[in-house]
Amino acid sequence: MSRSLNVPGAGRGHGRPGRHGLARLSIAALVAGALPLLLFAGLRSITLLALGIAGLAVSAAGLWWALTRRGVLRVLAVALAVLAPLAVLVRYMMVGLLWAVLVFLALVFLALWAARFALAPEDRPDAREGSPVPPPRHPFLIMNPRSGGGKVGRFGLERKARALGADVVVLDPAHPRDIAELAREALACGADLLGVAGGDGTQALVADVAARHDVPFMVISAGTRNHFALDLGLDRDDPSRCLDALTDGVEVRGDLGLVGDRVFVNNASFGAYAAVVQSPAYRADKARTTLRMLPDLLTHQSGARLTVRAGDTVISSPQAVLVSNNPYQGGDPAGLGRRERLDSGRLGVLGVKVDSAVQAAGMLRGRHGSGLTALTAEEVVVEADRPEIPVGVDGEALVLPTPVRCRIRPGALRIRVPRHRREAPWARPSLDPGRLLRLAFTRTARS
Repeated sequence: MSRSLNVPGAGRGHGRPGRHGLARLSIAALVAGALPLLLFAGLRSITLLALGIAGLAVSAAGLWWALTRRGVLRVLAVALAVLAPLAVLVRYMMVGLLWAVLVFLALVFLALWAARFALAPEDRPDAREGSPVPPPRHPFLIMNPRSGGGKVGRFGLERKARALGADVVVLDPAHPRDIAELAREALACGADLLGVAGGDGTQALVADVAARHDVPFMVISAGTRNHFALDLGLDRDDPSRCLDALTDGVEVRGDLGLVGDRVFVNNASFGAYAAVVQSPAYRADKARTTLRMLPDLLTHQSGARLTVRAGDTVISSPQAVLVSNNPYQGGDPAGLGRRERLDSGRLGVLGVKVDSAVQAAGMLRGRHGSGLTALTAEEVVVEADRPEIPVGVDGEALVLPTPVRCRIRPGALRIRVPRHRREAPWARPSLDPGRLLRLAFTRTARS
């Protein structure tokens, strides 16, 4: 029986510098950063910091106006977003304290970095865990030669895979084939492992077949972004290293997301982004099409009006919603990035609802801003005032009937990965000043 997958964030506590030392470094950096401001500006330092925060807020508001306006108003909004922080820097220069503010900001970043590591849990499991398994006897791999700008050919993936005993089918872009049916035919012919060298959308189609037939699934990071491969700890720079799973692999369990009856390995998006990518003009000119459509979409003058229900939470009229197969790690401004786990049995939900410049400025607070809702759920229902809505599923544009139900299939996927692979990132802990002080000034502290 394979072990569950806990990939991202798998650095071990004993591999990091001492927690107490990091806590002391964090506090020392804050004090050292504040001293120059206090010594050279006194009480004015509070005013200067408030001015900096105000400049960032005005800049965020300007960006919101730029996204929701057209023509001259958009140009003026962009100018405001750029000039507001510049004006703050000029003011700092005029009073001769720009250097002190820059030192303060640098030391604040150092303090935050040290605090995150000091407060990180020590009991995170090893990213390399998994059940040792014998090599597959009849592996079957599907390769898309166009994915990732031609990585299949550039890294010689077909040749290397065949040398390891795999049966390989390289897709012909001129003659599209049903990927799922191709995988099912391979199983009927005796394949005991299914693998994909391609994008996340192709991976999801084959992963669904593998899960339904309870055979191992293998990812080769030959796509453009390779989000799923990245969260598995696979090498995105050299996809040929993923082939090590055929000879020296371990097996882990991972979840699969479902949007309607369609499987996704990364996420399903609703709202503004999903509507933009549905436009026929998007492929030819992404930037111009996005800027043309966003004002109406963000101000609810076009597009469907959504209602999202996740557990006891209801998000009314969000402009954008992202439902992910396991939640993205916290700690970065929008809560995006990589996933700490792929086996939590929970969907991640991020909803964005910004109806004013004030709310746009509040987005600087990240997950604490009023315009962003971040939660987890086992099921998410997206309702709309229309019978069908656009949905982006692992980067592919679909149109689905409403209501759209998103679910998760815990541990549905057996994933074959190389024994030796990269550690994935750990979820950053929330900052707890009290606990940080206890770590800094005591020899032992309760975690």
